[in-house]
Amino acid sequence: MSRSEFAEFLIARRAQLQPEDVGLPAGRRRRTPGLRREEVAALAGVSADYLARLEQGRDSNPSSAVLAAIADALQLNEIEKHHFGILALSLDQKQTCPASGQAREQVTDTLQAVIDALHPTPAFVIGRWQNLLAWNPSWHDFAAPLGLFDEEAHGNFAIYMFAHPNARKWFLDWAGAADMVTSALRAAITRFPDDASLTQVITALQPYPEFDRRWREHRVTDYRSLKLRIAHPQRGEVEIEVETLDPAADQTVMVWLIDRQAVRAPGLRLVNE
Repeated sequence: MSRSEFAEFLIARRAQLQPEDVGLPAGRRRRTPGLRREEVAALAGVSADYLARLEQGRDSNPSSAVLAAIADALQLNEIEKHHFGILALSLDQKQTCPASGQAREQVTDTLQAVIDALHPTPAFVIGRWQNLLAWNPSWHDFAAPLGLFDEEAHGNFAIYMFAHPNARKWFLDWAGAADMVTSALRAAITRFPDDASLTQVITALQPYPEFDRRWREHRVTDYRSLKLRIAHPQRGEVEIEVETLDPAADQTVMVWLIDRQAVRAPGLRLVNE
């Protein structure tokens, strides 16, 4: 993990806080958005010079107490604190960074059997680049009309979300879904900083303003469990409860529980057969 990732996170999160967010007077209009470095330093109980060294990548050994104080000053939530801690642990400690290695794109027969056994509940396997690796028939039948298998998606959930012309039409809470895939890519590049293919996906997405803004803001969210609302072209509006199994893995199983609250029959028969 490069020092720049840690430094960029500090700068980006400082820019997202306003004086009134931390109990300071708004004062006159500022030339740059967010809190001044001196203000964050005062809130964290460190010197402005020390915070400057962290933001410029000139200090690679902040103590746990300093990190906790800065996290509190930046008002990070638990998910953001976890990400911040991973970035800090990686500073100048390459031996603690997991090797990127080659991403596994081939799904084992056992994993395929697991998602097949979930039928008729839609389930699929996604890779570290948000690339679609495997799925069961239920998920294919549900996802195909949304365009997830169209050429514009390039077999990638993140690219679909930002590049497909109908993604915003079908995903009624598109912003939340966009946050989810951006956060997943951020977690992946933090864990696999030397993965060239992962970098290529991120580079391909950066011309899209909505992705670029999220990426530069270093937003991280809890994408393990969430709800999606989709205006499905064949099934109408549906609510999906998403469960992500082992999101830190190289291959992740995602289960879509569709309109679970409306189901009256026993079991998990959540889609039309």
